[in-house]
Order: sequence, then C-alpha cells, then structure tokens
Amino acid sequence: MANLAIVGQSVYRTDANPKVTGRALHVGNIEMPGMLHVAVLRSPYPHARIRHIDKSRAEALAGVAVVLTGAEIAKMPAVDAHFGPAFRDQPILAVEKVCYAGDPVVAVAAVDKRLAEDALQLVEVDYEPLPAVFDVLEAVTPESALVHEQHRPAKAFADLAHVQAGRQSNICYHFKLRTGDVERAFAEADRVFEDTFSSPAAQHVPMEPHVTLVYLDEHERLNVWTASQSPSYVRTELSATFGIPMNRIRVRVPYLGGGYGAKLYAKLEPLVTILALITKKPVRYALTREEEFLTITKHKVVTRIQTAIKDGTVTARKCEVYWDTGAYAEIGPRIGHKSGYTSAGPYRIPNVCIDSYCVYTNRVPAGAFRGFGVPQVIWAYDSQTDMIARAIGADPVEFRLKPALDEGEPFATGTIVRSFGIKEAIREAAQAIEWSKPRAAPSGTKSRGKGIAAGVKAVLTPSISGAIVILNADGTANVLSSTVEMGQGSETTMGQIVAEELGISLEQVHIVQPDTDATPYDTITAGSRSTYHMGNAARSAAAKIKAELCEVVAARLEVAADDLVAGKGRIFVRGMEERGMTVGEIFLAKFGSLGTTLAAEAVCQPAASHMDPETGQSEKCTEYWFPSATAAEVEVDTETGQVKVLQLVSVGDTGTSINPRHCEQQLLGAALTHLGLTLFEEMVFDEGQLVNGSLLDYQIASFKDMPESVRPIVVQVPHEDGPFGAKGAGETGALTVAPAIANAIEDAVGVRICDLPITAEKILRALTDKEGTAVSIGSTTS
Repeated sequence: MANLAIVGQSVYRTDANPKVTGRALHVGNIEMPGMLHVAVLRSPYPHARIRHIDKSRAEALAGVAVVLTGAEIAKMPAVDAHFGPAFRDQPILAVEKVCYAGDPVVAVAAVDKRLAEDALQLVEVDYEPLPAVFDVLEAVTPESALVHEQHRPAKAFADLAHVQAGRQSNICYHFKLRTGDVERAFAEADRVFEDTFSSPAAQHVPMEPHVTLVYLDEHERLNVWTASQSPSYVRTELSATFGIPMNRIRVRVPYLGGGYGAKLYAKLEPLVTILALITKKPVRYALTREEEFLTITKHKVVTRIQTAIKDGTVTARKCEVYWDTGAYAEIGPRIGHKSGYTSAGPYRIPNVCIDSYCVYTNRVPAGAFRGFGVPQVIWAYDSQTDMIARAIGADPVEFRLKPALDEGEPFATGTIVRSFGIKEAIREAAQAIEWSKPRAAPSGTKSRGKGIAAGVKAVLTPSISGAIVILNADGTANVLSSTVEMGQGSETTMGQIVAEELGISLEQVHIVQPDTDATPYDTITAGSRSTYHMGNAARSAAAKIKAELCEVVAARLEVAADDLVAGKGRIFVRGMEERGMTVGEIFLAKFGSLGTTLAAEAVCQPAASHMDPETGQSEKCTEYWFPSATAAEVEVDTETGQVKVLQLVSVGDTGTSINPRHCEQQLLGAALTHLGLTLFEEMVFDEGQLVNGSLLDYQIASFKDMPESVRPIVVQVPHEDGPFGAKGAGETGALTVAPAIANAIEDAVGVRICDLPITAEKILRALTDKEGTAVSIGSTTS
C-alpha cells in the first residue's frame, strides 16, 4: 500500500466529535408536535389462546388516541397481520393466540407514555393456556406441542428463496451437508470422540434501545425514523405488509447507538406504522430495557459433535446443531444455513456430515447476534478439537495448524477458499501468548493455564450494496449510502475509500446517512459485509467520476488518460505533478461553469452458486471468509472456582486494513463482548418465564471484568476483489473467545466445561467430581 495516501492510515473517526459532544442525532431525540407515545400489553403466558379482550375502559380514558388488538389488524383490508424476514409468522399484535411470555397483545397510543401505560392497566384479556415447549431437543420430537401449525415463507431475500412452506413441525428449517463417507471413516477410526455443547440465549444490550417514530407528511407519505440496521429492508417490509407503494414510504436512520444484530429487519416499525395510519398523528415507540429482553435474543444452541481420529489425524466429523429460534423464526433459517455449513471448522476433513436445524419453541424470539451464530458452533468444534489434541497427546497449536486449510483448498462445502489467513492467525495468537513457554507453577489455590482457539465465518452471499458519489465543483464529494453508522466506523471507512479513489482529502468527503428517498438499496448493515460490499460500490462509483475527470484532462493536455493519476485535489500526469488540473478547472473546462456536479452510481452484488439441498455442496457458497484466532491465559482459584482472565489476544484476518486502528478496535470490542457471554451472560427461563430480564439481574461485562492485558493483532491477507484488498472485521474478534478460555481453564486445572457460561459454580462442581467424570462434564469419548 506504498502508493496509497489515505487508505491504510489510522485516521480519527469523522463521527467522533458530534457523538462525544452530544450533538449527534438519534431517533429518541426527535420530538414532533402532537406526537403520541406507545405502550404495549404483553402476554403473561408462554402459549395460550386469546378468548376475549375487553378494552372499553382503556379507550374511554382521556388522552388515549387508540387501543389496538391483533384481531382488529387481521380484519383490515390489504393489511398482512404478520411479518418476518424468513417466514411471515410474527403478528404485529397477537392474533388468536400468543406464542411466548412477552408476546405483544394490545397496543395503546396516547399523548404521553405514562398515560398509555395507565390505559393498559384497564385492559382485560381472557386467555386459555395451551401446551408449551421450552427445550429445543424436546421440540423436535414428534410428540412435542406445536408452536405454529403452518410455515409461510417470506421470500424477502435471494439466499432464502429456496425456503419452502413447512409441514406441521417445530423444525422450520433443516440444512444438510454431506461429503465423503462418514460412516466408513468412523468404522475405521482408532478413536471416536463424541460430545455435546450448549450455549444459552443472551441479550444484545445495545446502549440505545429500539425506537421508531412514524408520521404522515403533507403528501400523506409514510415517514419513518427508526433505529434500524436495515432501512432498505424496512421499507420493503412495510410496503408488503400494508400494500403501500415503496415510493410512498421514506425510511431514515440517523446515528445508531449500537445494534449487534438486534436491530436488523423489522421490529417496531409495523406496529408504529399502523398506529400512525389509524391516528394520522406522529407516533413514537421506544422500548424499555425490560422490553428489549422480550423482543430479540441470541440463539440458544445445542451441538452434538462426533469426530473420528485415525493415526492422529481427524478423518471424519459429524455435527447435529439445534438452533432454538424461539416463538418466531426471525432470521433463524439464514443463521442455521450460513452458520451451519461452517460447523466442522476450517480444517481439512475428508468426511463431513452436518445437520443444522432451526427449531421453534415457546421462548423469546432469537435472531442475529454479533457473529451470526458462528461463535456458537465454534464453541463446540474448537472446544472438542482441543479435547482431542490433549487426549491423544498432541500439541493443540500444531494439531490445528496441520489440517488448517491452505489457500486454494476446498472447504467442506466444496468452495475453494481465498484470502484465508487461518494459519497466520493461529501462529500469531500462539506467539503472542508465548505458547511454547512453560506454564507458571501453581501458587496456593491458584493455577494458570493457556488456551488457543481458531475458527472461520463466511460472509452473507448473495447480497447487494449500492452507492452514489457526487463530486462538487469545489472538489468536495457527497457519498449516498444506506450503510448505517452504529459505532463501527463505517462513515470514516467509506470516506477513506472514496477520498483515496478521487485523490481528495478525507475532510472533503461527506457521507449522507441512510434515507430511502435518496440512498440506494443495501441488504443489511451486518455480517461484517459493509467494508467489502459498500466499500466496493462506493469505490466503483468514485472511479467512474475519476474516469470522466481524466477524459477532460487528457483532451486538454493531449496525453493518454491511462497516464493520469488523482491526488491532492488534482488530476495530473504520473510523475509530473505540475502538469495537471484542479477539480474546479476541470469543471470549467467540461461545463463552462462551477455550478454543476458529477454523479455516478455503482452496485456491488457478489453471486453465490446453488447449494445442493441434500449435500450442501457449492462451487461458491460465499464471497469471502473471516479467519479468527484467540489466545487466552487464565488463573483459576481451585477453592472458589473463580476465573480471572490475565491475557486475551484477538487475531483476525481483515484483508487490507482500510483503517488499522478501527480494525484493532473492532477486534477488541467483539472479543470483550464475548468475554461476558463466555463467563456469565445467560437469559434464565423458568417454564417459559424470563427470570432475569433486566440489568439488575442480567450481568454484562464491565471494566472490572477486563483482562490485565488485551491485545488485538490484525493479519492482512488481501482479497483480490475487495476495495484495495479489504474484507471486514466487525465480528472476527467474537468468533473464538469462548473455546479459547475453556481450553485455558482445562490447561490450568484439568476440567472441561461444555455448557456456557463457564461460571465459578460449574468449575467448582467439576473440580469436586470424582476423577474420570471431572475431566469432561457432559461428554464421553470412546
């Protein structure tokens, strides 16, 4: 990157000043005259039929504009009472029955939030409890209670177009992968390892809760301000739900106060929209923190994994992965598919069998969470990889390096891997933790150990990002992009890419925030896809403008356009900076004035090859990969079971780092988020009722939980098709934290925990178990 001026530089974030000074706009800051506020009555039952709702007393309360039920929505002409990105199974408000404790049943819009909440106290609902299912493994059995009698695919995304209407079953999606002869490999194996791992439901806890404001403008067009990671999808969903043409819907997203997957797809928008349509007034709904816990969660996952070993080498792996998607599918089928096919790991395993099931239960719906389900499957396969290495006397680092895929080799799906720095990541992690250095001797009741883990995630493919770049006559540029700035630094990254391509300074680039009236379509801001997809679109659009500029200069200076370069706000002859023209001079030459603009649009739309529904084989299942490795050193107190993380090293292959500091921050932020998920975060349910649904009871990581040393390491294996070779980095640090810490704990005290979170109680129980059962809690080997 020697010839690059801005790309590759750790410039400061362009959104830093408005955020730290409190001037940044968020949806919750927007006030409008006559605005109504929303409160929602939620079901106390996990599964029940709604017999009757009496809302008369609430409607009579002064200041209440509307009291709405699902039955009323279902009767509205041209309105679909259900929505959802994979299946249209989630009601705007419960229709006929509720499917989890917390399901929205009645909504009130009133002049203030307190009045709306008071009105809910006057609503009476008569329920008839129904049989419920709370365990994902029980839910897949034929005798289990059904959460839904029918499955209606949404057909909203190309990668889910193959999803079919389901039979009567709680399994709403089943992904299969088959390669080689698994049964024969198991029969010929020296040893077979069989283990079960689980990770619980957890909450995203973004700093800003979900909030949506909807109003009708002077043209009766629907205007939506919303805290969303997917404004383009929200517009499409509202159009489909209410039968409103898309050009009559405007969706805008200002700065987002964190998302982590919680704010993907439609959440509050359908409900707030229908209330605005009924009342003809601005309506805003902001979730309380307690409601956040009842809206979306991370998937609980149970993974059964069998691995065959022959002559010290993994010859086969069989995985059964059960995704508890809760009461509504949300994006669970995509997670079960995209994360499911990575369940065997980034290793050269000739025989692989994977069954990944997305399963309904009567629990809070689950959706995307930073890592898109991949951390849950890596927790299983790389914990077991470490267990196998120790059992056969192999070094855990070398045991991973030997079968790790090289550039140009096929993944388990048959897709050839490119820009695949998994070995580089493993080596960097091992070196940083001083893996080969002897472990410290125990001190009293405290023992230390080191652990390492590796894994890989695939980017969502196919997907689409479009960008428009407008160059002004003074050399400044506007970039129209529907990528949402939610703390990841996308505005700075896009600015660097466009500035580099046009040869102007970063300060001369302005990023226009998502506005579906102006900014082109973008699939989602998630999945570590924005730098590659939107970055490619923005760079391509800027390149078109640069080509126009070069044509003018080439004609004026009588040189070949290929001999021209851009830099310092000018187009000049390569090697002769004095022979050139400024942007203003080029505009005068082309247009005869400075009052116009040059604009260009580009789209990045990587394609994927068809995946065989029976074997999961595909020539190209993804555009690129995110190799990850984590190394940890821990100290375990054998008297209390307490774990202290002394060192945490997060390594990720980001391709070319557009902004190295940003990449390091992304690795650290993701890793520290999953530190809490590893050690103590868990949503606890009792017969479908959430027990710890507030921050008084639900513990998240704080400064006191931070390791003494946290170090990010960026591995740069450029992708030939990425913008300047870049990929993404938003999730990479999240992928391998849990197994690295579990592996370090076993290295320290010789016990294995297979169920997250790894609490002191579990460790202490394992330590006090009899020898032979403490080595691997919940696991068996043969």
